[in-house]
Amino acid sequence: MSAFDDPLLDRRTAVLALSGAALTLLAATPAKPAAWSQTVTTSPIGAFLVGNPDAKVRLVEYFSYTCHVCADFAKAGSLPLKTQYVDRGLVLFEYRNLVRDPVDMTAALLARCGGPKAFAGNHQAIFAAFPAFIAKVQKATEAQQKSWFEGTTAERARKIAAGTGLTALMRARGYTQVQIDAALDSEVAQAELTGMTNIGLNADRVGGTPTFFVNGRNAGVTAWPALKSKLDLALKAS
Repeated sequence: MSAFDDPLLDRRTAVLALSGAALTLLAATPAKPAAWSQTVTTSPIGAFLVGNPDAKVRLVEYFSYTCHVCADFAKAGSLPLKTQYVDRGLVLFEYRNLVRDPVDMTAALLARCGGPKAFAGNHQAIFAAFPAFIAKVQKATEAQQKSWFEGTTAERARKIAAGTGLTALMRARGYTQVQIDAALDSEVAQAELTGMTNIGLNADRVGGTPTFFVNGRNAGVTAWPALKSKLDLALKAS
C-alpha cells in the first residue's frame, strides 16, 4: 500500500487542514474593543475622567469620602453606571472631590495611589470600607482627633491613615508604605484637591455631597435610580 492510500495519513491531513482553517478564521475575527472605562484621563483641575471623551453625555460627581450618602451611591450605582453607560461609550464620568475634613483629604490622597488607571479601583475600595474607617473615626479619643488637626497636611494625613485603617487598606491592595507616603506627601495632589473643592463651592455652588451635573446642569438628585432617569433623558435629547 502506498502512502497515498494510508487512511491514517488522510485523517492527519484533514485535521491539519481544519486546524489551519480555524487559525485563519481566528486571525480574521476582529478583537473585541476594550471597555471605555479603561480610558482614564486627567482634567486641567486634576479630576479623573473615565470613559469616551466624545460621549454624548458628560456626568460630573462632586463627592466626599466621609459622606455616607456618597458611600451609598458608590455601592448602588457604580457598577450599573460603569457597565450600562460608561463602558458603552455613552457617558463620560468625571470624579471631583469636595473635601470636607482632614479624614476626607487623607482618603482622597490615598485614592490617587498608582495614578489615573488605579483610581477607580481605589475609589471603590475606600467607599466599600466606609463603615469600618468611619467607626474608627468615631471611636478615636479626643487627643487623637485633636492631633489630626495639627501639623502639615501630610503629617495629619499620615496619622489619620494609620489610625483609621486606611493605611492597612491600601497595603492590602498591594501598595508599599513608600507609595502610600508619597501619595500623602504630594503637595501637587493636595493643591488640586483644595482647588477642586473651591471650584465646587464657589463656581458650581455645590451645597452638599453627592452633587451630580449632567451636561453642565445640576441634576438635583443623589440616588442611583433618579440619576439613571436623568442620564436616560439626556441621552434621548442628545
